[in-house]
This record gives sequence, C-alpha cells and structure tokens, in this order.
Amino acid sequence: MAPLSRRQPSRASVQAKDCREAGVLALFYPDENRNPQLLLTKRPEAMNKHAGQVAFPGGRRESGESLEETALRETEEEVLIPIGNVDLVGALTSLYIPPSNFCVHPFVGTIDYTPDLSVRTEEVAEIFGMPPAHLIKREARTTMKMDVGGAERDIPYFAFNGHVVWGATAMMLAELAAVLDPLVLEWDSII
Repeated sequence: MAPLSRRQPSRASVQAKDCREAGVLALFYPDENRNPQLLLTKRPEAMNKHAGQVAFPGGRRESGESLEETALRETEEEVLIPIGNVDLVGALTSLYIPPSNFCVHPFVGTIDYTPDLSVRTEEVAEIFGMPPAHLIKREARTTMKMDVGGAERDIPYFAFNGHVVWGATAMMLAELAAVLDPLVLEWDSII
C-alpha cells in the first residue's frame, strides 16, 4: 500500500535516518457482539498537519519515555483509553515518513471492552472501528489520483464506510493484514 515512489525498502526503513520518533497503537477491541474491531481515528479538518486523515492513535515521543510508552500515552490522550487497560501484544515494522521526517514505531494492543467511540479531543474528530477481516478483502484496496509534490500520482488506499485510509497508516494496515490473514476469524487468538 505504499505509493510507487516509496516502494524501495530503503525509503521506508528507519535505519540510519536522523528523524523524529513517534509511537502509534493499532488497538483491537470487541464490539457489542464480541466481534473484533480495529480502532481508527479521523483527525479534525482544521488541524495544521494531517487534517482530516485517518490514523492510529499516537504521536511524538517525549524525552525519557520508551516508544511503547509513547504509543500508550498518546492513545490515552487522544481517545481516553487508560494506559493500564491496554495489553501490548507486539509490534509492526517501524516506518520512515519522508515528508514529516518521522520514524513511526507501530505497536499492537488489545482491550477487553468496547471503548467510548463518541469521544472527541483536540486531535480526534471521529473514532470508529474496522473489522480486521475488511483488511484482507481485495475490494477494500484501491487507488486515487493525488497531487504529491506538484505531480499527480496514483496513491493506494483502503476504503471503508466512506473513509479513505492512505499513506503511512495504509502501509501499516497492509502489514497488519498480512500478519492477521490466517487469524482474522479467530478472535480468541487475537484478544
């Protein structure tokens, strides 16, 4: 799900990059019927950076904290899920984001309850769940034309209930889909 210009492994790798660091959390939770959902947020349209984009909760690492602590702290700040409620179960591949010069470190966690999806914060205009099975549907992946750096390019994205999930989040979701594919219907093995 990387744009053509970013498909070289060295472009996405965080190795030898002098970058700012961020931690994000791919958080699974059960819906009211105990079906697995992946929590995603939509940024407010008025934000200076990443306005209106769909993302995992997360943000910039603060001095003295681990990247795991960053992901958990940012999740608590953005979607009000207490740090102590999250069980970290693993990590995905870290990803370098050239336009913002961030090295993003994604973690995977679970909670055992349905969070309050009506929460709105300074950095979150909407919270919604996506069934993990959606990630492996061929029709969920498509492309759109976008102006990137003054040139029109085909950008891959996940389509879900009117949402467009592209960029680094789409790249992380694609890795998550590859990992989850054999487990996607076995919720007990995830949570």
